[in-house]
Amino acid sequence: MTVVEAEPRSTATGSIRVRLRTPARRRNMELALLLFAFALSGAAVTLVQLGALGRVGTTVLALCALLAILLLGLHVVLRVVAPDADPFLVPIATALNGLGIAEITRLDIADGLNGWDAAGIRQIAWAAIAISLAIATVIVIRNHRILQRFRYIAMFTAFLLLVLPVIPGIRSPRFGAYIWIQVGPLSFQPGELAKIALAIFFAGYLVQARDSLSMVGRRILGIQFPRARDLGPILVVWVLAMGVLVMQRDLGTSLLYFGLFLVMLYVATGRLSWIVLGLALFLGGAYAASRILGYVGARFDAWLDSFNQTIYDQQGGSYQLVQGLFGLANGGMVGTGLGQGRPDIVPLAESDYIIASLGEELGLVGLFAILGLYLLLVSRGFRIGFTGQDDFGRLLGVGLSFVVALQVFVVIGGVTRVIPLTGLTTPFLAAGGSSLVANWIIVALLLRLSDSVRSQPQLVVEQDR
Repeated sequence: MTVVEAEPRSTATGSIRVRLRTPARRRNMELALLLFAFALSGAAVTLVQLGALGRVGTTVLALCALLAILLLGLHVVLRVVAPDADPFLVPIATALNGLGIAEITRLDIADGLNGWDAAGIRQIAWAAIAISLAIATVIVIRNHRILQRFRYIAMFTAFLLLVLPVIPGIRSPRFGAYIWIQVGPLSFQPGELAKIALAIFFAGYLVQARDSLSMVGRRILGIQFPRARDLGPILVVWVLAMGVLVMQRDLGTSLLYFGLFLVMLYVATGRLSWIVLGLALFLGGAYAASRILGYVGARFDAWLDSFNQTIYDQQGGSYQLVQGLFGLANGGMVGTGLGQGRPDIVPLAESDYIIASLGEELGLVGLFAILGLYLLLVSRGFRIGFTGQDDFGRLLGVGLSFVVALQVFVVIGGVTRVIPLTGLTTPFLAAGGSSLVANWIIVALLLRLSDSVRSQPQLVVEQDR
């Protein structure tokens, strides 16, 4: 990155130079990486069609080209309104989104779907909407600090989004969970947007309340625990998480919201006791739910005893989990090749089990590459958060990055039987419009935060000798 130095100003103790940054190199790097992401996505779609059909169709590739034009539009907007934004975020999200479209297209071919009935075509349409909303977010939110003023509006918005799936008339229960709404032909998962609103509210609230949450309390076994009067916020969020678990029958979303609050609370206060208390509360609540609520207990049974024939055969048992594990085993180290496996055998392979589908055709090497992309995306987000110049920006950056990291862990952990299986979607990869919209908005907010961090002039004080 080019640095332009202004004329030094003398002071009593030395001189001060102001370094003004020119962002051309950063945006040029983004463009080069974006072109590589286009090539990677196009190659994946082409190989899928060659492997499954023996020929290359033009429809999906043409639609992907339109997405590429839209992404170049996002790049141009960043050059104008956020020239110092992080250059890695958009290319990484593009590569993940493109790989997801390629694998969903492969599953459509296996099921004989085409046109609007094909999930891959719908995914491209949702990606276009999501990228357009990301562009709008970068343009409209010129300063992230303005979001702090609307923290309570964000709280009420999150609450409204959370209760929508249980309202008769628009709720759309699927697979025993109440996390979707249906309005005409359009279905949506409001909880995906609720996580962004909750991150904004938590960041704004903790900036104001962190002193009382971090400075007083009683020390037990070397850990300073908070006073009873300060336990209110964590208890309220715990009740909210348990309410989601009970009313929406969704363990994954409950874990996501509570984990988001815990991490942001720890970053704001630096007190390990909040993590200890939070984990104890959530694990206790989840264990009680597994004993009381049959659908939660069934998830735990399928996790702990997946290969039990009785559990394997029963409705809502471990069939999906075991088939996903067989698919991953069939992929081995280098995979069967795009278009060459049988990922369509696994139920919901295009959404809940997109990781198992990719693991079968790309192998362990391909999965490690995908995990590496997620790791780089999250690490850039954490870097943006921790180098922020204001407390709200730091908390918001860390919160948004962590929610992506936790969602990836919960999904892949469930597919690989590390933790009980949940209904969350893999960010950018899995079929689902609400997830794509939410995650592209997260990328847009991180871009705005990173531009704010880097656009400030650097002051270099030189002592006279």
